[in-house]
Amino acid sequence: MTLLTFRFAPSPNGDLHLGHAYSALLNQRLAKAMGGRLLLRIEDIDTVRCTPEFEAGIFRDLEWLGFDWEKPVRRQSRHFGEYQAVLDRLIRDELVYPAFMSRGEIRAFIADSEKRGRDWPHDPDGVPLYPAADKALPARERSRRIAEGAAFAWRLDVEAALARAAKGLSWTEFTDETLSATRPVEARPQDWGDVIVARRDIPTSYHLAVVTDDALQGISHVVRGQDLYAATGVQRLLQDILGLGAPSYHHHRLIPGPDGRKLSKSLGDSGLAALREAGVSPEGIRKLVGL
Repeated sequence: MTLLTFRFAPSPNGDLHLGHAYSALLNQRLAKAMGGRLLLRIEDIDTVRCTPEFEAGIFRDLEWLGFDWEKPVRRQSRHFGEYQAVLDRLIRDELVYPAFMSRGEIRAFIADSEKRGRDWPHDPDGVPLYPAADKALPARERSRRIAEGAAFAWRLDVEAALARAAKGLSWTEFTDETLSATRPVEARPQDWGDVIVARRDIPTSYHLAVVTDDALQGISHVVRGQDLYAATGVQRLLQDILGLGAPSYHHHRLIPGPDGRKLSKSLGDSGLAALREAGVSPEGIRKLVGL
């Protein structure tokens, strides 16, 4: 019998807040209730914003909360070679392409298109989709630019990937916090356009690293915030074209800040360290997040 496996995967680019506490404790509760494993993953591919100090803070906060996890911890920054191997597969299969446009060039391209009457599409987060101009570049021109040191990122050719993927791409979504009911959800990766899957200096992105790690660690249940619900479609597409198994998902409610908006790591008053220093107990944190 395959053991169910859950994971909590924070990024050490700021202090943990109440929303992180809720996600961590919910994963712990579900893993315990279902007799499963609970892993901690440090998602630190952003080597500029992620720091050892923030990582140490994550461990302090989680230990204080009573969050127990299996050792060792997987740190993404130590596995770039694994991500490079997955990226190389996508390059060989011609499912990604080098994208050279800077942010300024993207804005100018879109502005010019809108002047000519085109209503430019946006992704679910409201960001304009990447123009398709780079996909039309001849292979020789791509190679020349890369050889000359031009800045670029590897973007997924979503149209080509969908042509390779299974028809009716979807995922299984648990609809309540006891994981007792499910429904199928249609995956719509095309809503995000040609997303970045790697950069020139870092051979991965959030999407590519997450699907690789979930497969390698045998994650059966991904329990994370509602803010990542739409992005799951991109990850399901990557899982499908890479031949990786798909976990079941539950996108839980978000813990709002005092102004009703989603919590941010920049909001110090909701940080776990600040709350601990103010005298709030771990039990008090559980009450604050409704657990």
